Order: sequence, then C-alpha cells, then structure tokens
Amino acid sequence: MRDDQFQHPDYYLVDELLTDEQKLIRDTVRSWVKKEVSPIIEDYAQRAVFPAHLIKGLADLGCFGPTIPEKYGGAGLDYITYGLMMQELERGDSGIRSTASVQGSLVMFPIYAYGSEEQRQRYLPRLAKGEIMGCFGLTEPDYGSNPADMITRFEDAGDHVVLNGAKMWISNAPFADIAVVWAKDPDGEIRGLIVERGMPGFSTPETHGKWSLRASATGELVFDQVRVPKENILPGIQGLKGPLSCLTKARYGIAWGALGAAMDCYDSALRYSKQRIQFGKPIASFQLIQKKLAEMITEITKAQLMVWRLGTLMNENRATPAQVSMAKRNSVEIALNIAREARQIHGAMGITSEYSIMRHMMNLESVITYEGTHEIHLLITGLDITGINAFK
Repeated sequence: MRDDQFQHPDYYLVDELLTDEQKLIRDTVRSWVKKEVSPIIEDYAQRAVFPAHLIKGLADLGCFGPTIPEKYGGAGLDYITYGLMMQELERGDSGIRSTASVQGSLVMFPIYAYGSEEQRQRYLPRLAKGEIMGCFGLTEPDYGSNPADMITRFEDAGDHVVLNGAKMWISNAPFADIAVVWAKDPDGEIRGLIVERGMPGFSTPETHGKWSLRASATGELVFDQVRVPKENILPGIQGLKGPLSCLTKARYGIAWGALGAAMDCYDSALRYSKQRIQFGKPIASFQLIQKKLAEMITEITKAQLMVWRLGTLMNENRATPAQVSMAKRNSVEIALNIAREARQIHGAMGITSEYSIMRHMMNLESVITYEGTHEIHLLITGLDITGINAFK
C-alpha cells in the first residue's frame, strides 16, 4: 500500500490566481485522493478492476457534473474549479478522472444542454448523486476520428424508434445504467438518444486485455433492434455539433487532469532523486538529473498557466474548441514526457507498483488518443490558424 506524500508544485505561485473557494475545493479533493485512492489504486490496476466503491465518494465531493446548476443536482461551480477537481483526480489515476469526466461532461452536460426539462429532472439529480451512472456512445469500430461517417442508426416505429449498431472503447460502459448514444435518424441527421440498461437488445460487453486504464471499466455498446421511446431523444440538437460540444467539455477536463498526472510523476521523481544515493551523494546533485527535473517543472509551469487562462475564458464563455484542443494536446504530451523521464530517474524502481510512474505512463497512452488523437488536435490547431481543412 503506497504512502501518498505528494506536494503540489507551484513554481510561479499560480495559487495566487485562485480564489479561496477554488483552493478549498481542490484541497478537499486532494485529501480524498490521498486517503481513498492512492492506497488502493495500484492493487486495482494490477487486477484490472474498477474500484466501484469510490463512486459514492466522487458523488459526495461533487465531482459528477460540478458545473451543472444546483437546480439539477450539480454543484454550480465555475470551470477553473472543475479543472482543479479533475487535476486532483487524475493525479490519483487517469481512470478515476475518466469516470468523473464521462459522467459530468459526456452524460450530464448533453442532457442539461440539449435535453427536455423532463429529461433533466428525470436523470440529472440521480447522475449527480451517483445513484445511476452513465456512458457516452460515439466511437464505432470503424469510425473513431471520423464520427460523421458513423453507421449506427435508428428507424421510426411510431411512438418509439428502433436502434441498431455498435460503439466501442466506451468508458463506464460495463456498469452504466444509461448511455447517451449518437446515431443517425432516418434522414441521416446525427441525433442523441438516452438508452437505458435493460432495454431488450442492448448489451455492454466489457473490453479485456488492456495495458492502459486498467482501473477503469471499458466496454462496447451493442444495439440489436433496441426499441427506444421517442421521449428519450434529445430534442435540443441535431448534427455533429452535439457530440463535439460534449467532447470539448471533456477535453477541457483532460487538459487539467493530465497535468495532475504530470505533477505526480515530477513530485515522485524529485523526492526520489534527493533520497537515492549513488557515488556517495544524492543523484539530485548530478547535472543530468537536474536537467530532467528543471525541464519537468518548466513544462508543468507553462501548462498550469495555459489551463488557468483557458479556464478564465471558459468562465467568460469565450473559449473556442480549438483553444481547448491545444491545451488538451499540450497537457497530455508534457505529462507523457514527464512520466518517461521520471521513470528513468527512478531507475529499476520506476517499473514497480511501489511508485505511480508506470501506471501513469500506461494510462497516458490512452489519454493521448481518446477524446481526439494527438494528431487530430494538431490539425484542429492547423485549421484554426490557416483556415484550411487538412482532414479532407
């Protein structure tokens, strides 16, 4: 059982840019992670089991839909606070942050933003309390970066529709009570539907054999002639804008979350380098080790300032999807690089579960791909600055 000695790096005194409430909530989540997540997460990751008992704690902390209004069970918090919460959760484990991100950004957000009032009242309070859990169905076996060509579709059948198709790489799928599914209607328009567990023909087979996000439950969504009531269709959106707007919210959370993983790796490497003695002195005294550590804290500091500014723009409703893409891509890239350098500083010990490094590194190999691949986010920036679409 690992002792969590994490100390928050803040080289540019970014804490001075935060409100007292933001810091209080961040520190509360951090304390919970130290007490509830860090001592058990290595064991769950080794066994490839999702620690379902943590759901209640996540709900009690307000990690499910923190920006959703209190009227619907959310915490009504600002986006910087939301980011800080995701930072602390991913500092514990990317899979735990993923569970919260999916519930809040990919399930609660579309129901709040595009659902009917009846749908909001029916689902959001229970999702916020963790009484029911959700997942988000967009990616298909043959359509990941190109969701516009999805083949999952539904046909009109009177007071209901009949849904057929499949989604894969779906976080939370194996235990989700509901799924927000994106499918094409009879006219070929992309629509969102709320599919409930127990509907005949709906199954969620679990994905096994993962080397990454091992403490997160991943699965498929399979729809075989599933009858979905028309009142379960989200009325407020049509087209690809619906799922992409959800992904923008989730990518924002990742921009902060991946930074938490980077901080954890840096903190561990710094502490280990001061304690590990070679050639009669701590390895922290050697130039090459100092170079690695100095570059780590530099990248963390730049990323801290980037996500804080992005959070400010989100609070003012001025952040663009392209700005979110840049931050997501940057944070995950620096986190993965820092994890690799931290592993080298830890030497052979870096591959053991006594330290969090290899778990973070393996997790980040998924984070750099999901919610838009590393390359796609680069092309989003390219499109934004040139006006030329390189996707086609």
